[in-house]
Amino acid sequence: MDTLTLQSTIRMNNGVEIPRFGLGTFQSKAGEETYNAVRWALEMGYRHIDTAALYGNEEDVGRAIADSGIPREEIFLVTKVWNDDQGYESTLRALEASLRHLKTDYVDLYLIHWPVKGLRHETWKAMVEIYKQGKARAVGVSNYTIRHLEELLSNTELVPAANQIEFSPFLYRKALLEYCVQHGIVVEAYSPLARAQKLEDPRLTAMAQKYGKTPAQIALRWALQHDLVVIPKSVRKERILENASIFDFELSAEDMAEMDTWNEDYWTISESYNPECSPRWE
Repeated sequence: MDTLTLQSTIRMNNGVEIPRFGLGTFQSKAGEETYNAVRWALEMGYRHIDTAALYGNEEDVGRAIADSGIPREEIFLVTKVWNDDQGYESTLRALEASLRHLKTDYVDLYLIHWPVKGLRHETWKAMVEIYKQGKARAVGVSNYTIRHLEELLSNTELVPAANQIEFSPFLYRKALLEYCVQHGIVVEAYSPLARAQKLEDPRLTAMAQKYGKTPAQIALRWALQHDLVVIPKSVRKERILENASIFDFELSAEDMAEMDTWNEDYWTISESYNPECSPRWE
């Protein structure tokens, strides 16, 4: 395995490099909470920031990036079109609104937030147009299952650059990961710490003790070693630093295999949004 660092990247299917590790901002409150988290992350060397129109904090993300003094082209910025804005024309308008909020003329990756029935085909057409116009350096999807990807790939020449999904040692979506790898789609893991709901799992705490790391660091390292892009969310300075302090050790093949057996199909996303167990997104 190549030595990983906080600046390590993966090349997506269009040649654009995406940093392997980033800051998620889901449920980061608008205002100083989000602003400070992004500023701290950038100061610590993070170069990948993930937000979404739904989160209501794009303006704070954009302000923090502008105030950081780091050239815009050195930061990989991701946002997403929300379900209520899906459809061709409305997706184009949604991106323009996000760009205004973020105070930038492009994003590095623009994602369809959820695969909405009856709208996702036209939404993807808009994504292709956005990509052609250069307003997004790459376009992709989020929360797509194999079935959703099969449907999309049968109707497009532009393969999504990424699929952002919930993924953790307790939600090891092996078949979906393998499908994405087979089709050249980078997998981004959100909620890689299961929103801290499993950090006291005795298997994880024992593994952490073995390596002299925290349970969170073990879970994040596991995801990295599965060649995922990982975007843990935090608004606490010490936690943002802790999450990124995972590049000075490596889990053994045996321990990776052990952790691969921990899957419990443990979802933290609401069932109303979860296409695996809700008819809403059929």
